[in-house]
Amino acid sequence: MKVTLQSKRRVFDGFFKIDEVKLQYEKFDGSMTPVLTRLNFERGDSVAAVILNTDTQKIVLVNQFKYPSYEKGPGWITEVVAGMADPGETPEMAIQREILEEAGYATTRLEHISTFYVSPGGSDERIVLFYAEVTNSSRRAAGGGLASEGEDIRLIEFPLSEMRDILTSKSIQDAKTIIALMWLQASRH
Repeated sequence: MKVTLQSKRRVFDGFFKIDEVKLQYEKFDGSMTPVLTRLNFERGDSVAAVILNTDTQKIVLVNQFKYPSYEKGPGWITEVVAGMADPGETPEMAIQREILEEAGYATTRLEHISTFYVSPGGSDERIVLFYAEVTNSSRRAAGGGLASEGEDIRLIEFPLSEMRDILTSKSIQDAKTIIALMWLQASRH
């Protein structure tokens, strides 16, 4: 299938970037679309991990304030550990750093679950999602995030046996967390 880019210009160039493109693409019948204008919110790829403490059999999540969720509520979101990869970091390096910063653990096992687009209609962001195991003895720091990044993170732990109840309670409003917990639930059967 063919795509023809007519033009591309950066309309916002801050921490995040927004590009405006004019393009045509080949339709399923073989013809080309008229010239269309599309915006791309360029955020970069993220990493995320659902953490299981194998000593306690508890899932470790984090709760923190996220402004984009504030307008529609609740503002404080319970989610899997997540963050952006720094330049030069592999996804594995990035998620291990994030787990240490946010939850205070070094990982004892790391497994890739999936890589997926968050909102492909407007953003190129993908999430590289992992399953991570930790133990009581792999605790290295208090966690809580980085004050220099304005983070104030509280750990939320619940028994693996309560995962179904957490999922059906609809208390988790974050898609990557729902995906991670559903994967974990399916992999435990």
